[in-house]
Amino acid sequence: MAFHRPQKVRMFHRLRTFLGSTLGKKVAMSITGLLLVLFLIAHLAGNLLFFKDQDRSAFDHYAQMLEENPLLPLAEIGLLVLFVVHLGLAFLTTRQNREARATRYRVSQALGKRTLGSSTMLITGILVLAFVVVHLLDFRFKERAPDGLGAMLERRLSEPIGAGIYLLGVIALGIHLSHAVRSALRTLGADHPRFNELLQRGALTLAGVLFLGFAAFPLVVVGSRLGSTLASSSADEGAPTTPADPGLAPLPVSADGQGH
Repeated sequence: MAFHRPQKVRMFHRLRTFLGSTLGKKVAMSITGLLLVLFLIAHLAGNLLFFKDQDRSAFDHYAQMLEENPLLPLAEIGLLVLFVVHLGLAFLTTRQNREARATRYRVSQALGKRTLGSSTMLITGILVLAFVVVHLLDFRFKERAPDGLGAMLERRLSEPIGAGIYLLGVIALGIHLSHAVRSALRTLGADHPRFNELLQRGALTLAGVLFLGFAAFPLVVVGSRLGSTLASSSADEGAPTTPADPGLAPLPVSADGQGH
């Protein structure tokens, strides 16, 4: 009697074989990457509450609502798994592409040109990773200030180092996404001469919106502080000088030293 593997075992074996191939790794990396992009969209949408009011109360309420959600730990674990898997697959595929001098499946060769985003994917990915670590240390694992997360964020971005790190991380993210979104869609089969230009524009638009949205935080905070400083300086310079009260003028002194 011939031995037949159960269907689930065969499916698992095929899936493992597929994921072990170069194409399988690229597909998995594309899926995890697009899921992370969806998280970025949701994260930005919630964080825009930072600009709703001056005292950042709407943003603080949103942050508190998230922290009180019992599903938050599971969501954070899921994000961590996505990020680690995406990063690990990126390193593996980069190494395989470098080892294989001629590969049939290469996005850059299919496009016939290289862009800033495609040629710096690994570098920008590492910069984004470093930024995420700093971001978590600043706002997730740091003790919450009594005046709320909004005030903490504003103080951090008011510092030149804090604003510089944040802006550098956002620039790296924008460059990374400028190639990653379209590349992921192409890997998953969204590749047709009739729609390629539209997909390319859509991917670049999404990357641009995310970049501008996250870049707005340090730019607005720093711009607001500079505006307040300049306004205060102008007010001090334009303030009229109060004349001395004649009644308080010193009495004239005579030759004998007696005042009159």
